[in-house]
Amino acid sequence: MNHPVVISGTGLFTPPHAVSNAELVSSFNAHVSLFNAEHAAAIASGELQPLQESSVDFILKASGIKSRFLMDRVGVLDPRRMCPSLPERDNDSLSVQAEMAVAAAREALANAGRTAADIDMVLVAASNMQRPYPALAIEVQGALGIQGFGFDLNVACSSATFGIQTAVNAIQSGQARAVLMVNPEICSAHLNFRDRDSHFIFGDACTAVVLEREDLAQARETFAVIGTKLVTTFSNNIRNNFGFLNRTAPTDQEKADKLFVQQGRKVFKEVCPMVAEHIGAHLTEHGIETTAVKRFWLHQANLSMNQLIARRLLGRDATETEAPVILDRYANTSSAGSIIAFHLHRADLEPGALGIISSFGAGYSVGSVILAKRG
Repeated sequence: MNHPVVISGTGLFTPPHAVSNAELVSSFNAHVSLFNAEHAAAIASGELQPLQESSVDFILKASGIKSRFLMDRVGVLDPRRMCPSLPERDNDSLSVQAEMAVAAAREALANAGRTAADIDMVLVAASNMQRPYPALAIEVQGALGIQGFGFDLNVACSSATFGIQTAVNAIQSGQARAVLMVNPEICSAHLNFRDRDSHFIFGDACTAVVLEREDLAQARETFAVIGTKLVTTFSNNIRNNFGFLNRTAPTDQEKADKLFVQQGRKVFKEVCPMVAEHIGAHLTEHGIETTAVKRFWLHQANLSMNQLIARRLLGRDATETEAPVILDRYANTSSAGSIIAFHLHRADLEPGALGIISSFGAGYSVGSVILAKRG
């Protein structure tokens, strides 16, 4: 069996709280003032270096981000807390990530013209899960009333494309007729809002994708999966050391590396050519010229990265239509970013048009999915 696969529906959950760069900078700079005042003696003696303020211009120049959506803004903008306030729910209540996933999934199912009875497999693919077990995918499966099976998958910012390939493999082999793949990202919970170099990077969101056998699809608009390609190579340049083993070394629990940390310049220098080469090779494997690709739905981590990747592929700057940007409004939403771009920027394509979804990040990991619009 080798059933052709299509994406027949997508969904997007956007948190209710928008936070501008100006608001984030105001909070960060208030924290800087408090810190410098509280440690004035140590700073004066040279024992500590004073913290430096952030600015709206610095954020925009460094990232291209103008705002982000958060699951909670009050805790993040409190200069004495600088962390979202998301009260723990009891075990019988739907978890926060599952709630996001269900909202995005319902839209994706509706767009695909499908119900829970049509889905055989649920994947939750995200950079951070709020617990090790039971799997969030099984919780989402239960909340939606889906039969079959589900499991979680984590390849950091590349999780969505790795999830798509996993779904494609299951459908092609006959293991599932249709798969629901969701990406609930609460990136604000693993971001250090006290770090000037990264306090602005992430936002929260959740995306969902329905993939199914092409011969069974009922949606008016579908995208055929022409091919998928994945690659990983180990690097410590993007890392998060939070985990259950932290409790075995309690003196290290509050260290900065228990949240998101990265060597930004190294990541830029190493990942951009890796992604461009990966996408170029993937297209070549399928006999597709880069110029034939009408849309590049790239991971939304940094505007300069995406511009450089597109330039390496096209030999020129990409237009906003060719490589749409949602980073300015949503910030980096990890695995959800490329899917948000696909969800919001595909309706204008003509039948037969080719596009490629690509996500990349910690690992290093890169995934790409070549698509052709069917209707």
